[in-house]
Amino acid sequence: MTPTSVRTLVLARIGRAVYVDQGSQVRVVDVEGQQVGDLFAYVLGAAGVTGEHLSASHTRTFTSRLFPAIGESFVTNRRRPILTLVEDTSGGIHDTLMAACDRYRYAFLGVEGHHDNCADNLIAALADVGMASPHVPSPLNLFMNIPWTEQGGLSFAAPPRSVPGSYVVLRAEMDLTIAFSACPQDILPINGKAGKPTEAHFQIE
Repeated sequence: MTPTSVRTLVLARIGRAVYVDQGSQVRVVDVEGQQVGDLFAYVLGAAGVTGEHLSASHTRTFTSRLFPAIGESFVTNRRRPILTLVEDTSGGIHDTLMAACDRYRYAFLGVEGHHDNCADNLIAALADVGMASPHVPSPLNLFMNIPWTEQGGLSFAAPPRSVPGSYVVLRAEMDLTIAFSACPQDILPINGKAGKPTEAHFQIE
């Protein structure tokens, strides 16, 4: 019997966290298209969260790619497979280079006062499930389009190529907590040229 899917709505500009059992699949859906989602994953130990988490830099070393291909795994900071890419209908344009946006990033962009950001969203989402992280790891930036040149240049000027309903499916290779932030970036065209972040959702299957 196939288990009932559990869908978690992530409203625009906020984050949510859920527990995921080993072997379950996580479907992340870009509901309206062109919405980046910062995804974080933490390994669960006997006493809850451990210091082991999905690591974008270790994954690039492990796969020798900027982003894993279908069937390849993301690995942790201890170089163990944590999530495997099973399916991707978005066109395959994602990012593992950029840090999560935070209050300091928006201050650099000229924002005065508070601006919603993925780093704070991670902290709040983990707190909602009774967890905390000593730092903010570099995320898996789903649907994020960061063009690069042979000269080493990177650009924030390109909107995502994902269309409404695009999704990515990831299989959990161990018991996890996954946190997901619907990126609040509305200054650069990271979430489309309209600069209007929208909701997303993920579901456990």
